[in-house]
Amino acid sequence: MDTTLRDGEQTSGVSFSASEKLTIAKLLLTDLNVDRIEIASARVSAGEFQAVKKITNWANEHGYIDRVEVLTFVDGDISVNWMLDAGAKVMNLLTKGSLNHLTHQLKKTADQHFAEIATVLALAKEKGLKSNVYLEDWSNGMRNSKDYVISYLNFIQHQPIERVLLPDTLGVLTPSETFEYISELVAKYPALHFDFHAHNDYDLGTANVLEAVKAGAKGIHLTINGMGERAGNASLASVVAVLNDNLKSVKTSVNEKSLYTVSKLVETFSGFRIPANKPVVGENVFTQTAGIHADGDKKNNLYFNDLMPERFGRQRKYALGKTSGKANIENNLQELGIQLSDEDLKKVTQRIIELGDLKEMVTQADLPYIISDVLDSNSIEEKVIVENYVLTHSKNLRPSVTLKIIIDGEVFEENAQGDGQYDAFMNALKKVYSIKGIALPMLTDYTVHIPPGGKSDALCETIITWMQNAKEFKTRGLDSDQTVSAIKATQKMLNQIG
Repeated sequence: MDTTLRDGEQTSGVSFSASEKLTIAKLLLTDLNVDRIEIASARVSAGEFQAVKKITNWANEHGYIDRVEVLTFVDGDISVNWMLDAGAKVMNLLTKGSLNHLTHQLKKTADQHFAEIATVLALAKEKGLKSNVYLEDWSNGMRNSKDYVISYLNFIQHQPIERVLLPDTLGVLTPSETFEYISELVAKYPALHFDFHAHNDYDLGTANVLEAVKAGAKGIHLTINGMGERAGNASLASVVAVLNDNLKSVKTSVNEKSLYTVSKLVETFSGFRIPANKPVVGENVFTQTAGIHADGDKKNNLYFNDLMPERFGRQRKYALGKTSGKANIENNLQELGIQLSDEDLKKVTQRIIELGDLKEMVTQADLPYIISDVLDSNSIEEKVIVENYVLTHSKNLRPSVTLKIIIDGEVFEENAQGDGQYDAFMNALKKVYSIKGIALPMLTDYTVHIPPGGKSDALCETIITWMQNAKEFKTRGLDSDQTVSAIKATQKMLNQIG
């Protein structure tokens, strides 16, 4: 059962609109093919009621209504009537699974609580609703008040219910406890259908789900991206991958290829960002960074495991940076259809390492620009070096530049203003070259290229076209800063004119 739309929406700061809930519900049941979805809590708000109505109307039309569930409360006929008005057919009744919660929150005896539960369940059955029961704080109940849990199950096994839902409400269980407790209950109550609902406070959610299934739990509750209160719930993608690869006796209905696309949609709707290193759906989890790993993959898939990205509609990537090495770069070049000589490959590798040391983001889309820049730079003997500069840009003041440049070993310093930072740079440069009695070429075109992706730290290529003696030539500069890339292109021009 996926509970992203109910328990997952309890993530701090997350609230789905009615149309977003409907879209996610459709994807969960049709694209991902989960068995059941829990979509809301009864009585929360008018907006929640309208969202549930939208989903139940669609589910009725398409034959999914028995797979749509709503959390309800032990409140006489109030939740039951809410369910009927909302068009829902399956209720998950929230009851107390530990003596601590029963005594201090409800301030009732077990017999009083059981009698009220029985009344709600009888009414639900009379009205044509199916019922499951949550034992809230069940994990602490098993730790500290097992006699109460057993007396509860002795009572509930004779009630008109479909499933008993066992939540680790505070995420306190260890895997060994999960296996022990569920094994005990499965053996004692073989006729009951137990679901396990894991929270992730100790980062043990996925491990606990695995142990619960091994112990005989017939249902598990999960969320997209591990959304949920506090540290969240066990993640649907992680659990499905673990079960498929490590518990061959169990089959899930979930379509792995849709996990990533649904994950990204929920990320967009919720604003709850997926950590880059989150298993299965994180941006980096199918990216090799170390060059030795890329080399091993190239030779015999030495760093592959069963989590192949293609299973989830994704592709393996080889990161570019200071640790990437030649193999990573070759893999990226191969995907782009580019071949370089060994000598040129070494030069490009060195340039990528330099950019990595500067913490620049280097992507596959940057490679053609880097290759162009490196191979172009290596054909020029540097007699002119732009040693240093200060660029200023202030509101209501003209941009200015202070420039230090070395020409054939001679040092010059100048400053100037301009209509923009690059214009100010060129004006300072003209001052230097006027001292030497040299006229600079005319700038006839200035083009900026940014690789796809739109990241603010993406590499920027500036191509400047110059006119000298009735002939045109172009120079390129590459940097994450547009003005700096233009300055680099200009330095190449200065070296070309001698």
